[in-house]
Amino acid sequence: MRIWALPVAAAALLLIAGCTAAPEHEGQIVLAEAQELGGYNPVSGYGEAGVSPLYEALFRPEADSDDTVPDLVPALAAGEPEQLGPRRWRIPLRTDVVFSDGTPFDAADVVATYTAVRNPEVASDIATHVAPVAQVRADGEDAVVVDMHTDADPKPYLLVGIAPAERVESKPAANWKLNTEPVGTGPYRLESLRPDQAVLVARDDYWGEPAQVRRIVYTHTPDDNVRAQRILAGEVDGVSLPPKLISSIDRDDIDAIAVQSADWRGVALPARNAFTADPRARLAMNLAVDRDAIIRDVLDGYGRPAGTPIATVYGPAYHPDAQFDHAPERAATVLDTAGWRVGPDGIREKDGARASFELLYNAADTLRRDLAVAFATAMRPLGIDVRTRGTSWDEIETRTADSAILLGGGSTPYSIDAQVYDTLHTRVPGSSPYANPGNFTAPGLDELLDRARELPGGPEKDDLYRRIQEVYAAEPSHVFLVFLDHTYGSRDRGWDPVQPILEPHSHGVTWGPWWRIGAWTR
Repeated sequence: MRIWALPVAAAALLLIAGCTAAPEHEGQIVLAEAQELGGYNPVSGYGEAGVSPLYEALFRPEADSDDTVPDLVPALAAGEPEQLGPRRWRIPLRTDVVFSDGTPFDAADVVATYTAVRNPEVASDIATHVAPVAQVRADGEDAVVVDMHTDADPKPYLLVGIAPAERVESKPAANWKLNTEPVGTGPYRLESLRPDQAVLVARDDYWGEPAQVRRIVYTHTPDDNVRAQRILAGEVDGVSLPPKLISSIDRDDIDAIAVQSADWRGVALPARNAFTADPRARLAMNLAVDRDAIIRDVLDGYGRPAGTPIATVYGPAYHPDAQFDHAPERAATVLDTAGWRVGPDGIREKDGARASFELLYNAADTLRRDLAVAFATAMRPLGIDVRTRGTSWDEIETRTADSAILLGGGSTPYSIDAQVYDTLHTRVPGSSPYANPGNFTAPGLDELLDRARELPGGPEKDDLYRRIQEVYAAEPSHVFLVFLDHTYGSRDRGWDPVQPILEPHSHGVTWGPWWRIGAWTR
């Protein structure tokens, strides 16, 4: 077992925090959260995959394991979508639901939530994620009609948590009261919120089975080592940790848990750099990366290779032959043929430009740091100079044109269309700045992506996605590295958790074994 020493200041902070975070109530779970607390607005993307203790969507994911794409089953919907005609669906709604503020749930709330997500004044971060939804309108109080832009299944786009219509505002969602005063239909309500702690309590008026875990305490603990120490000390019941730290907490009274995800990590490349703008250079970099070695050395085995955003869990849509073998000699040949020749200092050059660029990563994320360093190390023998630097997301967002970024993705993986479209397609209005930042797209790829998104599920759609992977692999826009297994530590307090499911990019202690904590039993 590896023991991680804490700096004295951190240890003192840990002791102080432990005084307020230790379990005090029967039926309480204390979870150390790496992310800042608050931001509980579903229109901004909180719980957008249909998973949240505070909110519910029309549908939610359900599966018996994490090695398959979950089914999407009714939550606030009273049944499956009823097709009324081409691209039009009627969704019946539950009539026995109230929000945590006591107001009844009905069709107006669904309409208001989806209207807000699409409202430019609201500037929702997830607007493009639900772009296939053309309109949601009420059909009385107990049903909505959903008009789609495509023939695809509407359910993957109906996972947004529903807020009361009265709480919807016509200003940027980042400034809504819901961020710190959430009101949802989920099994819990927010009792208190401080920068260092959020307390959720089970609702007695919840429409489903009341939660047996009566109280959830989230403590903001951004440092990885401190989270590991806190669960070892018995101060918290659950943590998310990078793979390298998991073995340090695996002992008889703590379970180390790895959950498969569609959450990829990769390098997005800038357009204003002569080297990265060359499609042959991007192909060579993909060939030069030993993804298996990265999984072994950086992830301790907790991951899978990623050549594209499409993981093996997508079954027949996954193309096993459209991946990148580790072929450094071929990579060198590709660069030589493209005119990028090794200069006197060992760095390749062409027409006065150097094979050199900066790779930025979020400084608070040790895993992204380690992946960035591993990528840079793999590029060095090929004569490519990659300079890694940790910084803030605020700076990174302004540098997408001239610097590479160690990115993550897969925020909406329960539809293969949503998993792939924004990442590989030429940028569209309203896109996140991290959706294909370099705006590189292989010839014909946009048309294939548009056609695939139009189709319902089935063999034709699967065939089209295999073709998409072939076209992408010939002229890649990114260097995708790995799909992560999300790794967690959970202290045994005698509860029977719900089996984890395939996770999206979002992770932390609202996922893992706690993703449906309201359904835990003893």
